[in-house]
Amino acid sequence: MLIDTHTHFYDPTRPQGVPWPSPKEKALYRPVLPEHYKALAIPEGVTGTVVVEASPWVEDNQWILDLAAKEPFIVGYVGNLRLGAEDFRANLERFAANPLFRGLRASGAAIRELVHTGQLDDLETLAAKDLELDLLLGPADLPAVYELAQRIPSLRLVLDHVAGVRIDGRAPDSAWVEGIRQVATCPNVFCKVSGLAEQTGQRPAPTNLDYYLPTLEVLWNAFGEERLIYGSNWPVCEPFASYATVQRLVGEYFGRKGAEASEKYFWKNAQVAYALHRGDAARR
Repeated sequence: MLIDTHTHFYDPTRPQGVPWPSPKEKALYRPVLPEHYKALAIPEGVTGTVVVEASPWVEDNQWILDLAAKEPFIVGYVGNLRLGAEDFRANLERFAANPLFRGLRASGAAIRELVHTGQLDDLETLAAKDLELDLLLGPADLPAVYELAQRIPSLRLVLDHVAGVRIDGRAPDSAWVEGIRQVATCPNVFCKVSGLAEQTGQRPAPTNLDYYLPTLEVLWNAFGEERLIYGSNWPVCEPFASYATVQRLVGEYFGRKGAEASEKYFWKNAQVAYALHRGDAARR
């Protein structure tokens, strides 16, 4: 069993188009659908995926849920609703009625603002529904995440793409290291070991695991085997590294940690972080 917790599906040929990616991003601006993903992922042993919504359009949440209704390979969905919006509660009630809707994604800037103002009602509602919060953020956002994790300990938080640290083969940014160590003391915070190739900024990215070890070791020492999660960030990873390369790098690293740690990273921790309900489908 292997669950990829970070993919994006979209179709620029729809009559309404898509808000992301831009037509200027030629490598990404094309129909990206489950059949395209499965052609790459199934040969690598993937059995299911959690889709993360990049579009801010409310109805695109329904578009993915409709897609998932016909595609059992989609085992969970992280939606996109604007926290603090007047229609937030109504939209959350609507989409959360679907058991595949497992949480929301927010930016680090949004979390900093909500923590600063103390307007956490929407996030408390998320926690009350047993939904999680994915966070697209950078190192400077980690103190706000730490405060949020303490203020709502029942809310599961997932840091996307190693919390945005630049990877250059050397010891990572010291502020990021300090922030990671701090947030990892909160048991409700998970980290997605995804976006490694993208965080190098190189096209193509280095394919030698040693290049990524300084960053991976910080994450392992902070979160251990219980709270690190696999995500490919497909198709965004493609200009930097192939899907097979992305999975090989983390597979090699976690394989060195032992079979149990590898299993937890590749699917068991995802089941906990996202409270997945479509477990049988993920085993196909």
